[in-house]
Amino acid sequence: MRTVIQRVSEASVEVDGTRVAEIATGLLAFVAVVPSDTEADVAATVDKIAHLRIFPDEDGRMNRSLIDIEGEILVVSQFTLAGSVRRGRRPSFSGAADPDFAEPMVCDVAAGFVALGLGVGTGVFGAKMGVALVNDGPVTFVVETAYGAVVD
Repeated sequence: MRTVIQRVSEASVEVDGTRVAEIATGLLAFVAVVPSDTEADVAATVDKIAHLRIFPDEDGRMNRSLIDIEGEILVVSQFTLAGSVRRGRRPSFSGAADPDFAEPMVCDVAAGFVALGLGVGTGVFGAKMGVALVNDGPVTFVVETAYGAVVD
């Protein structure tokens, strides 16, 4: 599972001109599922992101987690993160999981954050979405898991 997280002061998602989700201070998480992902990858992703100390403390140092600041998270599926541009000029998406497999996994990621008591918004799986955000920092990280563990 590959997730790009951005620290935001606000973020929202629109589908067909209708705002379907919005958050204030927290994280925007773009999530890509690959065929080898398991529920252990979901758990590792949620745990790492929720506890990653990337918010400023009183001294301005990145020392607080999403849980610490009682922030929100907006989870948006983005299969293109599993794409490859290694060959040719057209990206290959053969590394992305089939939608029937990926959709419940993305839902499980969102549910994992809900279970931690965080405010959670979600995009609409498979929809053409307009995502708006104000990146706070800017601060952006990639969290990748395989076989239930975070990998570099």
